[in-house]
Amino acid sequence: MLFLAASVISILGSTGVAFAQEGGASNGESMKLLGAGLAFGIAAGGAGIGLGQVGAAGLAVISENPALQSKVFIFVGMVESIAIYGIVMMFIILGQ
Repeated sequence: MLFLAASVISILGSTGVAFAQEGGASNGESMKLLGAGLAFGIAAGGAGIGLGQVGAAGLAVISENPALQSKVFIFVGMVESIAIYGIVMMFIILGQ
């Protein structure tokens, strides 16, 4: 809910200023930066939430059966890969 409110405020706040200057960044360039930031920000936020839940469950599993530690690390790595995909998408967006 907080992310939605922050994004609405930032979009509404930038509409009056977007066309106030001549010779600034083009509208396409600014949308590219906004898209790259959103791609990485949402991916990192989702990975953080997921990592908190997977990490807590993983620690509970390891405390009961330490032999399952390698399987827990695989699940943690799968969650962290979401943030890496966000970084890759950010670079793809900025590279175009």
